[in-house]
Amino acid sequence: MKTAVFEDLFKTVETFSDLPAEAIVKQDVLRLGICFDKGVFEKAGSYKPKDYFIFSFDHVSLSEMSEDVKFKAPEEIRLHGGPLNLEKTVISVRISSTSPYCVNLYEEKPALFLNNEFLGFVDFHEIPPFYSKKLSSGHLISEIIPVLEWGYLLYLTAYRLCQYWGEKEECQFCDINENYRQQKKEKRQYTGIKNPELITEALSYAAAEPGETKAWTLTGGSVTGKLNGMDEVDFYIQYIEAIENKFPQQWISKAVLQAFPKSDCQRLVDAGLKIYHPNYEVWDPVLFKKICPGKDQYIGRSEWIKRVVDSVEVFGAGNVIPNFVGGVELSKPHGFTDVDRAISSTREGLEYFMARGVIPRFTTWCPEPLSSLGHQQAPPLEYFCKLLLNWREVFENSKLSVPEGYGPAGVGRAVFSVSAFMDVIRI
Repeated sequence: MKTAVFEDLFKTVETFSDLPAEAIVKQDVLRLGICFDKGVFEKAGSYKPKDYFIFSFDHVSLSEMSEDVKFKAPEEIRLHGGPLNLEKTVISVRISSTSPYCVNLYEEKPALFLNNEFLGFVDFHEIPPFYSKKLSSGHLISEIIPVLEWGYLLYLTAYRLCQYWGEKEECQFCDINENYRQQKKEKRQYTGIKNPELITEALSYAAAEPGETKAWTLTGGSVTGKLNGMDEVDFYIQYIEAIENKFPQQWISKAVLQAFPKSDCQRLVDAGLKIYHPNYEVWDPVLFKKICPGKDQYIGRSEWIKRVVDSVEVFGAGNVIPNFVGGVELSKPHGFTDVDRAISSTREGLEYFMARGVIPRFTTWCPEPLSSLGHQQAPPLEYFCKLLLNWREVFENSKLSVPEGYGPAGVGRAVFSVSAFMDVIRI
């Protein structure tokens, strides 16, 4: 007899039949996290574990995590097969000791179970060959240029802290500063500021290995004052210039930074940046102030929106891709209490931006326990299904091209692992 949770998932797949089953399952796994049976790791062979590249993206802190799982869970799983006959679906791993989704063995192979019901087999991503190389500084390659999205993306976190300090400035869903502290407490090699030479040395090994890496994303915390004597634009431009001077156009270049005036955006383009991610996070004006107090204080909602739209004149239509944190508009205590009202608000933002050549994407909110909004329930699966439908409809109406730098689009092809927005694109 199937459990109620298992049946509910299948009913949702039937209710939202316009969406791929793969996208629905992916969003459910992302919102609830995954637990692991320790026997799986022993049978999985060589695979890439979580690198904790910027945030924890876990539902449990490292101090509370089982030693059987800590630093052993894979970065991503690729789910396929099972009763829904799922095509290969790449999903970011968010560890949760209480999730109904658990990876265990089935027919001696790693598989995903929902309340002990087999849902499909899972693959773990192999360790990239260049991870074995040694840097002159003694740093691990995986710590400097970790690979994500099933090998497609190199993630370059130049600054692992953020100068939005404390509850009155930090984005309330974000645990970047706390994650840095917990990694250091665990005595892990976890570099706060990576110098450009260190990153380019690591990239030289990635460049020498033929593989799947097609893009890099430069990111880090916001700089509201000075960092190593530089403001934010100058600080991050040094990395773009160093990479593009040494590896001109070898990878698609992307950066997650604050919203800058057009003159600074032009400097980023001149340095070699192609894709710009001035993350907006949440559309509703009241929630923006509550959830992103630092962004509201230092730049302001209206000015942030203006800068995002203005940057299209510099980067070009489709090359400005701010992130929305999908589901955070339902967070307590200030968020919406009704799914449809939350969707209506976010759709307004999607339409506003896409009508102006901006392509907002979304990641799936993870209530990380060390963030201000931690320790609360994830939004319902219904919300994410409606968000996917609305995102795809607005995107198709906009006639914009598939966003570049995220890998292939479509069911069974998408590699973007922290939401299903690329999975639902019809190609």
